[in-house]
Amino acid sequence: MRTTRITEEERAKAFAPTRKPEVTERQQLDVRYHVEDFAVEDRPRRFLEAFAAILRHSNYRFALDHFIRMSAKCSRCSTQCQVYQATGDPEDIPCKRSELLLSVYRRHFTLAGSVRGRILGTGHLTDEKIQEMAESFWNCTACRRCSMECPVGIDHALITHLGRYILSEIGIAPRALVVSTREQLEGKTGNTSAVPVPALVDTLEFLEEDMEEEKHVAIKFPIDKEGAEFVFFPAVSDFLMEAESLMGIAAVFTATGDSWTIGTGYFDGINYGLFYSDRILERVVTKVSDETKRLKGEKVLIGECGHASRSAKYFLPVHCGGKDALPVYNIMEYTYQAWKAGKLKLQPNAIPERVTYHDPCNIARQKWILEQPRELLKAICADYVEMTPNREDNICCGGGGGTVSIDEIRPYRTAVGGKAKADQIRATGAKYIVAPCANCKKQLRELVEDQGIDAEIVGLHDLLYKAIIFPDHMIQPAVPADAEDEDNPAAEPVKPDSAGSADE
Repeated sequence: MRTTRITEEERAKAFAPTRKPEVTERQQLDVRYHVEDFAVEDRPRRFLEAFAAILRHSNYRFALDHFIRMSAKCSRCSTQCQVYQATGDPEDIPCKRSELLLSVYRRHFTLAGSVRGRILGTGHLTDEKIQEMAESFWNCTACRRCSMECPVGIDHALITHLGRYILSEIGIAPRALVVSTREQLEGKTGNTSAVPVPALVDTLEFLEEDMEEEKHVAIKFPIDKEGAEFVFFPAVSDFLMEAESLMGIAAVFTATGDSWTIGTGYFDGINYGLFYSDRILERVVTKVSDETKRLKGEKVLIGECGHASRSAKYFLPVHCGGKDALPVYNIMEYTYQAWKAGKLKLQPNAIPERVTYHDPCNIARQKWILEQPRELLKAICADYVEMTPNREDNICCGGGGGTVSIDEIRPYRTAVGGKAKADQIRATGAKYIVAPCANCKKQLRELVEDQGIDAEIVGLHDLLYKAIIFPDHMIQPAVPADAEDEDNPAAEPVKPDSAGSADE
């Protein structure tokens, strides 16, 4: 699906400066996102030192050696890049962006490039080029859609990630991500949203009371239960913003009777290291593994979050045990398997409004989770429609790669990065957009608001909560409003209604 280019007025708003001129001058960095103060002297030298250290302690060199031997300038990737389609700017062509870093590698880290550069006296890394990379790499959503079109298989998102990683090592990284990960790894609360344990417990108790009142079922959030099959790690922001998703997940486990728990030692699935720093990524997945082992859990269960799922699924084996690493499941996999096994019963046509499904890039691009949520939605929705394109060819929400966390670039995200997605949503005419990812939910809510689209963004388990049919033995007797009247007969057990909840 293509989109039209933004107007000059939209461009001016999307790319408007967000920083005070004196800050830009002091940091000698003209970018739109906020950056903590860092040493500005000898940036090229420090960039190359960081690049060399990363190459020495990782396997990026093998990929870069392959990429520089290929032609990375055909621009076929531009046909799949929603950012380039919206701007029409050659600087936004993925292979043009990748060449910013590949040229540095070719000049400074290959024998031929070093010899040629010394003889000709050209190609040296400069402050101007670092400035260009700092701006360009954070215009990318890292959705990897461009790589599907590349005839030689160059992974432009991987190059973007590496460029961000190097920049972060010399102090150039969005402050929104740096502050959050600092609290997650070194702060008192130990999570990116700074949620203290007492607040977590109070929130879950409140939701339990709310669900019991609504469903007349004792739906619980087990806390620090040792030996559970699943230890649950949602995006911690869910505890603040996605109550309906959490309620749906708890309801699923109550209906199936399987064991799960939330740990108070660590309960955040968010891993911003996937976006900008491998060092951060490793430390976060290690916390997930350690907490699961502390509780003697058997499996890691990630909530409705694309990047949290991908970082745990693919990097727990890398950093926490290889073949012996704990198995990782996304909550949609669990719910689907329980439903197929007959452990979870759902009410057909429980959702009458038109519903469509958004594929989060981090769980769809590599064809990991595609059909499971669709089958569940078709089982409970009377009017389910698809976006086009979809599944592994999906269009990114526009806030991928961590950009959704950078609030100061919201105009860019909703006018440029998310423009194609907005067109796609409008075409469905759907009332509910199911987006099983914390980052996608935030971006899409801002997108439909800024683009004037009449749609509601929900999680998969938000809708499943409305459709679950609990076994009769779980339904508790309802207490009538006039129970204090002595003439009132004893309360009768409440039976499920057509949507699986209890009659009022």
